[in-house]
Amino acid sequence: MDDKKLLVQKIKELKQKKNAIILAHCYQSIEVDEVADFVGDSLYLSREAAKTNADIIVFAGVYFMAETAKILSPSKKVLIPDKTAGCLMAEMINLEKIKEFKKKNPNVPVVCYVNSTAEVKAQCDICCTSANAVNIVKSLGAKDVLFVPDKNLGNYVSSKIEDVNVICYEGYCPIHQDLTVNDVIKKKDLYPLAKVLVHPECQKDVLNLADFIGSTSGIMKYVKESKDNEFIIVTEIGVVERLQRDYPDKKFIHISQNAICDNMKKISLEDIYKSLDEEIYEIKIEENLIKSAIRPIERMISIN
Repeated sequence: MDDKKLLVQKIKELKQKKNAIILAHCYQSIEVDEVADFVGDSLYLSREAAKTNADIIVFAGVYFMAETAKILSPSKKVLIPDKTAGCLMAEMINLEKIKEFKKKNPNVPVVCYVNSTAEVKAQCDICCTSANAVNIVKSLGAKDVLFVPDKNLGNYVSSKIEDVNVICYEGYCPIHQDLTVNDVIKKKDLYPLAKVLVHPECQKDVLNLADFIGSTSGIMKYVKESKDNEFIIVTEIGVVERLQRDYPDKKFIHISQNAICDNMKKISLEDIYKSLDEEIYEIKIEENLIKSAIRPIERMISIN
């Protein structure tokens, strides 16, 4: 048995011994899937974990995702295998900055993308995902809405709802922000029959070239149901790797060699084993903050 297979076996044995589950986001290195109980978008993972009777949750993702898992499963021990795995977009806004944003726009409801910290969520009226953002903003029935922290997702929502003034915080995902129209055109010239599937964290001019705009899970669902055989994937490379694995008869073209989230790639199988074995890098959130942060999530779930 080679070293990797042995490590996978040891992790699985530890999971059973400690009544633990492992969550893996789709941007993680694909090898993590071998030990994961659930693979997918961040909120989906936290919600599925909350349904289980596990004592320990190991979240292979970035810090805000593990926080969300703790918010939805406060009685469970939540571990993140690498405590330095952060999200650059989530880090663009903090408690002070969101309070300032709200102060400049008083009495306006705040919609918070789940890609944010617990303290930011606690300051908002309702959360959203990239899949349900349009419906969540519509559900408020408000003339003006504050949207944090992703301006690109907020602008996408604005383009879909003409009678709502969506006031966006100036945050963004650097990976998606840096993808350009030229990137798409170059790939389309090489693969003219390929469908262009774009994540809504991209800029507006890139979204305008899309055949489909959707979340990570939305893109995967589109491929599964599509009769087409070639796709240009405009998001992080982890999505492409999983699509290639799951649909070997179809062709997937990654938009750019730069569309790689280094933070998401920090966690290895070795990190997961060490975290679970030693139960290190536990996510701890004060009880009052959990109560405040869970309200906008629960409101979103009830509407969605």
